[in-house]
Amino acid sequence: MAFLPARAAAETAKKAPPARSGGARKRWAKRLGWCLLACLVLPVLEVGSVRFVDPPATPLMGIRWVQDRFAGEQRPRVVYHWLPWGELPTGFLRSAWVSEDARFFRHHGFDWIEMRHAIDRAKRTGEDPRGSSTITMQCARSLFLWQGHSYVRKGMEAYYTLWMEMLLSKRRIFELYANVIEMGPGVYGVEAASRYHYGVPSRQLSPEQDAFLAALLPAPRKWNPRAPSRRLLARQRHILHELPLARWPAP
Repeated sequence: MAFLPARAAAETAKKAPPARSGGARKRWAKRLGWCLLACLVLPVLEVGSVRFVDPPATPLMGIRWVQDRFAGEQRPRVVYHWLPWGELPTGFLRSAWVSEDARFFRHHGFDWIEMRHAIDRAKRTGEDPRGSSTITMQCARSLFLWQGHSYVRKGMEAYYTLWMEMLLSKRRIFELYANVIEMGPGVYGVEAASRYHYGVPSRQLSPEQDAFLAALLPAPRKWNPRAPSRRLLARQRHILHELPLARWPAP
């Protein structure tokens, strides 16, 4: 029976590749696990850092710069002027609060009431649900992510929102929002928007101008407060009408 060792060797050779394949799968699974862990931990570190450090730039600024460069802009601009909370124009803060998220100081990042209203509107119109993003959610995508409607971006936005509400105060979230929100082509934050659209520091804005800047937030790259469309005018007038009725909580 001298052929038995040869048969055993052949059977061993046949079994060897699956063993190596199993080791490769384990290595890939380990790498995937590390990647997932990094995806979970990195947002926590990013949010924790902006609790103490004013961001010098955001990913969206870089994305827009590249987009404008490929669109033919020879010198794409990034206009960004940071103001601490005490120097931000209260008129703009109140206008943005009334316009974008009147329950900002009462919810924990997600306005479930507005979400239900958005879903009801979507059922009536047949369109996708829109208009339920809170100030925290808008700040999360302006500060850490990018614009768009993909499910990946929305999921990441929700995750950042959770950590922002846990690690940052409402005042800090609003301060970040007012400074990094996109407010024109290459223009970020209320101070930059005031200088770009009106040629004055934000502390010199009139109530009407504050309301205009807040009104353009849904479409800052399309709307122009110096040549307002009917829709922009309607939004500005709505803000001015609501302001006397809203009690500013002054964080």
